[in-house]
Amino acid sequence: MNRRGILAAGGVAAAAGLATPALSQGRIEWRMVTLWPRNLPGPGVAAQKVADRIGAVTAGRINVRLFAAGEVVPAPGAFDAVAAGTADLYHGVPSFWISKSPGIGFFGSFPFGMTVYERQAWMMHGGGQALYDEIYARFGVKPFNTGDSGPQWLGWFRREIRSIDDFRGLRFRTAGLGGEMFRRAGASVVTLPAGEIFAALQSGTIDAAEFLGPFSDAPLGLHQVAKNYYFPGVQEPSSAEEIGINLGRWNALPDDLKNAVRFACQSVAEEITTEYDARHPVALAELVSRHGVTPREAPRDLLVAFGNSAGQMLAEYRNHQDPMVKRIADSYAVFRNRSQAYMLQSYAGNYAARALPINWGQ
Repeated sequence: MNRRGILAAGGVAAAAGLATPALSQGRIEWRMVTLWPRNLPGPGVAAQKVADRIGAVTAGRINVRLFAAGEVVPAPGAFDAVAAGTADLYHGVPSFWISKSPGIGFFGSFPFGMTVYERQAWMMHGGGQALYDEIYARFGVKPFNTGDSGPQWLGWFRREIRSIDDFRGLRFRTAGLGGEMFRRAGASVVTLPAGEIFAALQSGTIDAAEFLGPFSDAPLGLHQVAKNYYFPGVQEPSSAEEIGINLGRWNALPDDLKNAVRFACQSVAEEITTEYDARHPVALAELVSRHGVTPREAPRDLLVAFGNSAGQMLAEYRNHQDPMVKRIADSYAVFRNRSQAYMLQSYAGNYAARALPINWGQ
């Protein structure tokens, strides 16, 4: 889809309104609000996929109607709408809710932290899911992971960045704990919903922006005004998508429907994650060949500055005044550090071997 088509769909249901869930002949009607323009490739499509999967797995006993960003609730208000019961569930990313608690951010990503597969291992086998449930319950929300867009790109820059000095002072659209890392490294951080990034970059209100990765960035049109596309996106080595269900609505479900919703989220998470892995390389090749985009590796001194800022943040969270934040940060750090050496030998070792000058399937 092109950028204009995505944005034009945004206001269609503005008058539809939100209300408490209705029961129609034993069917539960849920209203989902999202952070995304309708049908934005990647997260916008994924949100609809989650809604449809819940309906399919529950055999229509739960029907989820989706409202895109701004149709009823502004994107940043999705969490509060669900917590208050104005909406039944949202589709979003944890990075938008860290003003509630920095502990929430760990369940989406942490700078220089775990990849999607490491984070999922922590969630499913390292105690992460219990912590996830506990901190969201503070706000009356039941969370589920519904996929991951994989390693982000560092972002789109209007001019080349040759050193840390070129980065300092940039007005940079970003979000979450990665945004805090960039701020500490000298950027002026601006958080904008997806649908507002292009206009801000085009007008010069911002100098650079990161959103996700090639598959979802391309439809936003950011390459039309910034040709320098930097990697690696150390601010988000993974980027989890989630739904959050109003806790009262969740608790009211019978056990069989709770199990069905849980299974729906697990099944769609693998599908969404692997789709990003399949689509990103294709989208990047097209950005380079058709649109003149230049992928650039970030300077080493810039990455070192980012890493030191991320380390300062982690130390602060592991000594946070909120015991819940401390527990989350400790659990995350221990799991990540235990995984580090093995991943360098296994996954990274294989990637390095594939890059050797060998004749394999050429």
